[in-house]
Amino acid sequence: MKRILSIAVLVLSTGFAFAQTPLKKKGAAVNTGAQVDSTKKITAKKKLKVPPRDGFYARKDIDSTEMVPLADVREEDVFYAKRIWREIDLRDTVNSPLKSPKSRLIDVLISSVKSEELTAYSPFDTLNNEDDAFTNPLTADTALMQAAGTVEVTDSKAGTVKTVANDLNPESFLKYRIKEDWIFDVKRSIFEPRIVGIAPMKFIEASKQWQPVFWISYDELRPIIAHKRLVNTNNDASTLSFDDFFIRRLFSSYIVKESNPGDNKLRDIITDPRERLMESERIKKSVLDYEQGLWEY
Repeated sequence: MKRILSIAVLVLSTGFAFAQTPLKKKGAAVNTGAQVDSTKKITAKKKLKVPPRDGFYARKDIDSTEMVPLADVREEDVFYAKRIWREIDLRDTVNSPLKSPKSRLIDVLISSVKSEELTAYSPFDTLNNEDDAFTNPLTADTALMQAAGTVEVTDSKAGTVKTVANDLNPESFLKYRIKEDWIFDVKRSIFEPRIVGIAPMKFIEASKQWQPVFWISYDELRPIIAHKRLVNTNNDASTLSFDDFFIRRLFSSYIVKESNPGDNKLRDIITDPRERLMESERIKKSVLDYEQGLWEY
């Protein structure tokens, strides 16, 4: 009898426990704390929106582009050399990409000098004569001050006058001077130009002339501007760099000086601007005629 009663109690307790447990619907999943956390993470990920691509417009920097190396030229193989100084006027439509607000050459130069990636050299020697031989390196602060210009601030209370740097105006750099060598390499039988240095220029009110702000070695500049995209007015998908612009001779320029015993510029010899331009074209033709004369038999 006791055994029968124990069995009955066990059956009743089992049925009562079963009645207290809620029935699961077919296919329903148990909502645990881990599932709640994962749902929150998925919702958070969906809220992160990736910015849409700006069409097919080329990106500003072209870091994937490799710099085209120039052929090594030994001094023993240079049969002929002629040094030429040119000026590039950015007011010319051909040269306008160098002053595009989207990508200015002067911005690249200033930022590189400021970060000390480039060394700027003084355009004057110790006697205040023009010098472009990279003999007097400038500190970054001095170079930036020369580029921005200076202004005198008077302190009336202290009775002192302090010279401080002016605000840099990129629009004031409308000319660049280029120093280049035209060489004939007998080993490769090639007559070609090699850019040696480049200098941004500003108009000086005191002298009423355009003067270089500082000089930059083009060999040091190439690795930087070879990865900076040039704004192409004819093709927004272009990947031309500033280095391509100079190496491929895509610029328009006029000659302001050639190597001569007196180290004179054309403006020192010829006063008429029109005659100076004609002399510039004559020098340009004489250099190219030398190459033609090499192949006459």
